[in-house]
Amino acid sequence: MKKTHLITFALLLFAMNTQAQLLQIGAKAGLNYANFSGTEIQTDAITSYHAGLIAEVKLLDKFAIQPELLYTTQGATYKTALGDVKNELGYIAIPVLAKIYLSKSFSLELGPQASFLLSEKDKFNVNDANTFDFAVDAGLSFKITKSLFIQGRYVLGLTEVSTNADAKNSVLQFSAGLMF
Repeated sequence: MKKTHLITFALLLFAMNTQAQLLQIGAKAGLNYANFSGTEIQTDAITSYHAGLIAEVKLLDKFAIQPELLYTTQGATYKTALGDVKNELGYIAIPVLAKIYLSKSFSLELGPQASFLLSEKDKFNVNDANTFDFAVDAGLSFKITKSLFIQGRYVLGLTEVSTNADAKNSVLQFSAGLMF
């Protein structure tokens, strides 16, 4: 009877350890260098931020899926007859990335991102903002320790930010994070 309990307990611990290696949860934050691309209007980049939750689901030894839930601010500044206008867009972004490990520390991240507009500061025209943004992300990640990492990523917007303009989001992101 004691052996059965001991074996059951050992198998349970093994299963929990295996599960913990397959799924990691964490948080990250960082800087955005954002601008609009594909527009005829001369725009300048803004420096903003992003922060949120991250998960890593290990599927193979060198492959994982990395879904994220981020709050991110993007946009640009541009000149008008009334002066400079800074258009800052606040999104909830959901990237789902394929994570390919190039070594134990370095990984390549590629995948789609869906974003939902929450706020728009210093808006130029309140009636024309698109509330959904679709993008493609690509970047590199480096594990400093088992828990601490840094990332660099480019987010290329594929949909227009506005119904009245050809501008798309273009964001360079630098992040640091912690896996629990």
